[in-house]
Amino acid sequence: MNIINELQLAKDLIKFPSITPRDAGAIKFLSNKLKRLGFNCKILEFKGKGSKPIKNLYARIGNKRPNLCYAGHTDVVPPGNLKDWTVNPFKPKIKKNYLIGRGANDMKSSIACFASAVSKFLNKNKKFGGSISFLITGDEEGYAINGTKKVVDYLKRKKEKIDFCIVGEPTNPNKLGEMIKIGRRGSLSGKIQISGTQGHIAYPHLSNNPINTLVSICKKLKDNKLDKGNKNFQPSNLEFTSINVDNKAHNVIPARARAQFNIRYNDLHTSSSLKKKVNSIVKKISKKNQCKFKIDYMTNGDAFLTKPGKTIFMAKKIIKKITKINPRLSTTGGTSDARFIKKISPCLEFGLVNKTMHRVDECVSLSDLRKLTKIYNNILVEYFK
Repeated sequence: MNIINELQLAKDLIKFPSITPRDAGAIKFLSNKLKRLGFNCKILEFKGKGSKPIKNLYARIGNKRPNLCYAGHTDVVPPGNLKDWTVNPFKPKIKKNYLIGRGANDMKSSIACFASAVSKFLNKNKKFGGSISFLITGDEEGYAINGTKKVVDYLKRKKEKIDFCIVGEPTNPNKLGEMIKIGRRGSLSGKIQISGTQGHIAYPHLSNNPINTLVSICKKLKDNKLDKGNKNFQPSNLEFTSINVDNKAHNVIPARARAQFNIRYNDLHTSSSLKKKVNSIVKKISKKNQCKFKIDYMTNGDAFLTKPGKTIFMAKKIIKKITKINPRLSTTGGTSDARFIKKISPCLEFGLVNKTMHRVDECVSLSDLRKLTKIYNNILVEYFK
């Protein structure tokens, strides 16, 4: 049996400059690695109107249930200014027992650890009662339109069953073993446009300044506390990310003003209920000030929670044994592709330390690579006992 070395595979994957939506050969390379282990691999390419095509991979070995799936992504964010890096971000190097390169942390190394764990498991378990699968996308760091979301739809059409999924996102704030994610907050983005009446700055009574209305709306939305949180989630929060008028003249009251916001929300809300709240406030203030309004929304995913059960407690016990840290079950942080996978399977998220993700000199501890491989391997052993 071909045993995969997690460090070597991590290096190999990092060498592909797979900046979303570019694949650069990473998916095919990983597919070939898994084929050598006996996996049946299907490369799925999806595209949509106005979006670039994305390569995804679904690989499975075995045809019995339960099917334990690992989900991850090979795409990475841009490296930024190359002069700020101490190494070429796509020519990984080891310095002081850390592997440095774009994707070392988020999340090519995690994929390498699970592939290595699977190779070791299969070497000792020629026949096991179930299946192991990989769901790998190249569209997690982008708009996620042609990635995991469409793979999940494909699996549903094919009646492909996943019984439990491990999402390998970096989940630990400072040390490996601190945190397991069992859910995520929802994310709703919005753009508000207020239209008033343009005019001369010296004659404000002949105009209707949309900035005044927009400022009132922003204050009201920010002051309107959505909730106090609950036992599983922190309080929901709305943040404005930009206010824009596009007015270069100092003596003209503008015709339009725009604001952009994002709400991270818990399971006390849905995107629909939040849209109604926002619409009500914007409509009321706009009407009072005799302005017109327009709101465009984009829902990135509703909040979800995987209730802790046998598999999560088993993983928690293994992580504690290997890292000597008792992991906390959490729903903090941003969104992940678990928001799509939860439609067909319960999930937990556990991966590397996330301190350097998206940063210059993104890196991973070699010790953490070995420990994460051992954790994934032990989970496989216990799951298929």
